[in-house]
Parts: sequence; structure tokens; C-alpha cells
Amino acid sequence: MKRAGGKNAVVIDGSHVSLNDIVGVVRDGVQVKISESSRFVQRMEKTRKMLMKAMRDGVAVYGVNTGYGRSCGRRISMDIALKNGMNIFRFHGCGTGEPIGIEETRAAMLCRIICLARGYSGVSMALLRQMADFLNKGITPVVPCEGSVGASGDLTPMSYIGACLAGEREVFYQGERMPTSRAMKKTGLKPHEYLPKEPLSMINGTTTMTGIAVMNIERAQRLLSAAIYATALSVHAVKGNAHHYHPVISEAKPFAGQIFVAEKISHLLKAKISPRQLEDDSLEALQDPYSLRCAPQVIGVLYDALSWIKNWVEIEANSSNDNPIFDPATGQVLMGGNFYGGHIAFAMDGLKAALASVADMCDRQVMLLVHPSFNRGLPGDLVGIIDKSNGLYHGFKAMSLASSALAAEALKLTMPAASFSRSTESHNQDKVSMGTIAARDAERVCTLTERALSIHLMAAAQACHLRKNINTRPLLSKVVREIGLISPPLAEDRPLDKDIEKMCAAIRYSDFFRV
Repeated sequence: MKRAGGKNAVVIDGSHVSLNDIVGVVRDGVQVKISESSRFVQRMEKTRKMLMKAMRDGVAVYGVNTGYGRSCGRRISMDIALKNGMNIFRFHGCGTGEPIGIEETRAAMLCRIICLARGYSGVSMALLRQMADFLNKGITPVVPCEGSVGASGDLTPMSYIGACLAGEREVFYQGERMPTSRAMKKTGLKPHEYLPKEPLSMINGTTTMTGIAVMNIERAQRLLSAAIYATALSVHAVKGNAHHYHPVISEAKPFAGQIFVAEKISHLLKAKISPRQLEDDSLEALQDPYSLRCAPQVIGVLYDALSWIKNWVEIEANSSNDNPIFDPATGQVLMGGNFYGGHIAFAMDGLKAALASVADMCDRQVMLLVHPSFNRGLPGDLVGIIDKSNGLYHGFKAMSLASSALAAEALKLTMPAASFSRSTESHNQDKVSMGTIAARDAERVCTLTERALSIHLMAAAQACHLRKNINTRPLLSKVVREIGLISPPLAEDRPLDKDIEKMCAAIRYSDFFRV
């Protein structure tokens, strides 16, 4: 984060922008400032001049003085090329499905600014400023979620952003969905007048999938932390064995993620009394079930996966994934495949698998908590009080069913999207990444895991409440109190759907479960 105008801002000058900076803009309203440094402006103008020279010299520049895709053999005169562009937004305006989330769309817009600011694309400073103005004023294009195969990048979804910058289509602004022209009038913005190549540069890249991926990573990091808390609560609730998280076990198998998770669970389990007094001493309790005992090995996979996934996504976000690009040293027009989203596809396919495994672990822990044969003396279904009337209370019976449904759906989505490459666009785009579908799948798995974890946290807190000795573990006692502020302990049966959603919001936006 750099200082700009006396306020915290992300300054775009062609240099590296971290994922944390992107999240700051997307979620916290940090302003985006396009640098006016002479070095940056000259680099941007240099490739812009290279583009215009190539056009004047009759050099074929794909998508500028040629047709698109399979139609690239068709050449366009200089006069028409100077006006050519906006039509690419129109014929790609065939997206379907619900809109991509506002946060994810904002991340995509910032990623496109970063990409074009690398100085390989030949676009104007005015285009960067227009996107920055949209972000700073809170204008978010409505972008349908379906329709991208991830190469040539995110053509269809990015066409909606591109059209909005010119005053067309719809946006979200101040909590409303409205025509872009209305939002522009409210904020004093003018439609961007596209120069040659700029429309193609807006859509020919990986920024929709990357924007979704950035926010998936932020959510996954929070889910990892919440899973550690939920597991520690579950260990306490079922009188589990703290020694399963002994550091020597992880030293013997030294994966960084396993070491981290075991250390955090062990820290949360610190007690005022001997841990043995809080553990079941029956013969069959020598080892806890795998969902508890192997939690460092399960959650640790997500931790380790995030280390390389974050690196890959940060590289993609800071890349020039446009086509064509210009060699700043020579002016040569280079036509390649940087729009291909293979790295994002693989990263998101990996992320959703690691997340779904955590959701499955959480569901198995919920089953241990509610089942009287496994919860070591707690009431079946964690019923808070005995109903002395004609009926019976059922506690967390339905919550355990919901948990299983959420985990099953998450597991179902782990089929790699990248495995479904299709030959498209008259066999010109004959090998595509499916990166956007992978990112959308991972986003859905984030949501499902968030909900499964919310049920897990509520069930574990209820179990600790019933065990009546949580004060012996001060760190866990604190988090049980915090959970109780969101979802009070369950005595008589009540609907818990709103509690689940409030717990999801706590996981996603609060620092309750930071480790």
C-alpha cells in the first residue's frame, strides 16, 4: 500500500500489487490512483505509439486491423480500424446466469487495470483512469457469471465491464441496479471513448477468473482459521486427546501446514488444569476418530495448498495477459496465448478439493458431537433440555442433516473443471482452460464450506455449553462466548437458519476466528 494524496491508496504504476492490496480496494474501499510519474506515463505512451505506427505501416495487428478469432485472415482498412472496437462488446453480450458478486467484479476490474498498466498493451491512460473512477466511486458493472471458457480469456464477462465503461448496460450503485448512464450522471463521469485495440484489450485476458480467485483465497484463509477453532472446540466437547497434536508428531512429518495447524489446536487447548482431567480415560478412547486426530493432516493440506495457490494467483494478477502485446524494446507485435487461464484453473481446482475435504472433516466432527455412541456422555443431538410435555426436542438433529448435505455438495464439485476443455470458435480456440468455471466452482465450495463450518462451530459451542467445563480452557471459553453472541445456546428448539447466515458473516468478515 502506498501513500497518495494524504490517504491510503493503491498506486498503479506498472509495479507489483499484492493480493492484500487488491482485497483492500475491493472490500475496504481503499482508493485506486493511477500514477502520473513520467516514467510510467512514457512507458504507456511508448507502446501506444508503437500500435499506431504498426497500423500506419500496414502491419497486421490481430483484432485491430484484422477480424477476430477464426476471422483473423480478414484485413481492415485504416479508416475502419480507427473506429473498430465497440462491436466486440455487443456480440459478446451473451452472458447468462446470476451476476458475479460485487466484490469479485471489483477485483476483476482492478486486475485488468494492473494488467494493462504493465505497459505491453498499447492502451491509453484514460482507460485506466476510467476503471479507477468506477472503483473509487463504487460503480460495479453487472456481469453474468456464465459464458466463459477461460481462453481467449474471459471474453464474455469482460465485455460487460468494457461496455459499462462506455456508458452502456447496467451497474450496481449505492445498493441499486440501474442503467450505467444513470450511475454516471449521478457521479459526474463521462463515457470512455475507446481508441484502437482498447476494446480487445479489455476482454482478451484472465481477469474475471483472477478476480474471483483473489477473493476465494481471502475466504479460504478465513475458513482455515475457523476450522482450527471448530476442531479445538470439538476436541474439548468430546473429551478428546490433546496429545494427538504433540509437536513431535509433526516434526516426524514436517509439512508446514500440519505443523501450523497442530500448533494452533494445541495452543487453543491450553488448560488451567492437567489435560488428562479433561480427557476420556476409557480404554477405547486411547485414540480419537480420524476427523479429530488427523485434523492437522486434513486442514494442513489447505494451508500448504494456499501457499502456492496464492503465489500463482498473485503472478497472474500482475501479468500482462493481453493479446496481442508489443515488445517495448523493438515495437514488434507479439501474438501469443497469455490469455490462457491454465494456472488459475489448476489453482482453483486444487483449492476447491482442499476446501471440500475440510468441509467433509467438519461434517464428520458434527456427527461425533451429536451421536450418543461417540460423544462420550453428551445428550443425543445435543438437546439442551428434556421436554417433559408430550413431544420431544430434537436439538441439532436437523443441523447435522444440513451439514451432511453441504459437505456432500462441496465434495461433488471437486471434479476438476480443467478436465472439461472443449474445442470452440470453429476449432480456433481448440484447447481452453475452463479457468473461470474452476474459479466459480471454488467460490461455491467456499460458500458451502462456510455454511458447514458455521453449523460445526454452533454445534461445538453447544456441546461445550452442555459439558459445563469450558472455563478450564480460557481461549476456548472466550470463543464460545463470542459464538453465543451470534447464536445463543440452544435450549428449546428454534429455527437456526438465520443463525447460520450470521455465523457465515462472522467467519467471512470478522476477526473472531483469526489464528
